[in-house]
Amino acid sequence: MLNHTTSYPPKRPHPRRNQKTTGYQLSRSRKKAPHRPGASYVRHSQGFGSDNRRSRTHVRRGGQGSSRRNARRPYAFVIVGCAALFFVASLIWYLNRSVGITLNGSDASVHIGATITQVIEDEGFADSCRPGNLLAVDDSVITRGGGERYSVTLDGEEVDSDSYDTVKLEGGEELEIHDGADVYEEHKVEATTIEPTITVEGNGAIGYVSTWGIPGRSEVWTGELTGITADRGVVQKVQDCVVTYRSVSPDAEDARYIALTFDEGPSAYTQQILDILEEKGVSATFFLQGDAVEENPAAAKAIAEAGHEIGSNAYNDVDLSTLSGEELRSQLTRGFDAIENATGERVNLLRAPYASFSTENWAESMDIVGAVVSWNIDSGDWLLPGAESVQENVVGAARNGNIVLLTDNDVTGEQLVEALPGIIDQLKEDGYTIVTLSELIATDEDFAEELDLANASMPEDAALPVMPSDDEDE
Repeated sequence: MLNHTTSYPPKRPHPRRNQKTTGYQLSRSRKKAPHRPGASYVRHSQGFGSDNRRSRTHVRRGGQGSSRRNARRPYAFVIVGCAALFFVASLIWYLNRSVGITLNGSDASVHIGATITQVIEDEGFADSCRPGNLLAVDDSVITRGGGERYSVTLDGEEVDSDSYDTVKLEGGEELEIHDGADVYEEHKVEATTIEPTITVEGNGAIGYVSTWGIPGRSEVWTGELTGITADRGVVQKVQDCVVTYRSVSPDAEDARYIALTFDEGPSAYTQQILDILEEKGVSATFFLQGDAVEENPAAAKAIAEAGHEIGSNAYNDVDLSTLSGEELRSQLTRGFDAIENATGERVNLLRAPYASFSTENWAESMDIVGAVVSWNIDSGDWLLPGAESVQENVVGAARNGNIVLLTDNDVTGEQLVEALPGIIDQLKEDGYTIVTLSELIATDEDFAEELDLANASMPEDAALPVMPSDDEDE
């Protein structure tokens, strides 16, 4: 059989159609990529596969960028280092900066955080200040220069020498450094308390403590080094107590004020009184009697809930000036307690029955009594003269700043309920504003500065006074 050949070359298989095509054939089938103008290329040995392609790509894309980054790293380190040095320098400056103080009355500059010891050394006080002396209890000198090395005050407060190394200055302080003070030898003290006495002055419807009594002190010293005994006399002067009585004088010239007050309640008529006051739109002050409150706590609570002012009329109807100190305090505390139990309010405002409250009463109870209130106008209702007479007594005697006495008990209640509307109407017609006792005091600016009923209490350093002896009176 004859062999024939064609004049046409055989067809090469398409690489996509024949999966067995070799790498050589694939490489031959691709067209060679053209060179890019200006690009640099690295020659590689002939190889096959993807590793060779990644190598060429890495060279083209990353070569120059990596070189630039590497070139910039030293500059970055320099910048960071400079910033760190600047921060440290700024911190050192801030921590050691100078601040201004006042030193012995003159402007001065010190390092912030400087101690008093450092200021003493830097400003030369160690050489210029003289130490004080060590003294015996009779003021004789035991050792010259044995006292305090310096006298130092900071912002007006004396500084103990043990604190010189710990107190630090931050700027703006007032520092005084002077010669050291004399000090006394260690000594025993025999002290005697000087009790304050009491005086009562003035006239008026309201009594209060205008000056509290503060005890004084005298001392006798015995020195432990010398054995000397010396009477040092009064080392703290006594402050005697003063109780002042005065009435209210409203400041406004074109306004009139008057206070209605009710004693001895609550009673069976209290609610009717409250209804009248509400209808007329006025407030009043009720001085409640302790035993009556215990009998009718609901009425006492109604007074408080209606917004009226409450004081005590003691526990029962007794002349307080006839009682011993213990009996007096019992009368007062039982009355205050009854009111608090019924209303929830703690009061210290007192109207003494019969307006009888002696100097001795003040000395024995001023720590629990804020003020003692009597009256300027007695309505006379307790005499049962009739509603018309009661109204005339009040309206006819009314003056600006007055306190009116009315009685809320089961005997006078009916008469009071009849007279009260006319009293209120007539007072308003005459130009009066009817107020509580506290509101009345507030109309007198000077008086209000002297007495604040809401905060009338004995200071911690005060003491109850004693009655002056007959020898002192002479």
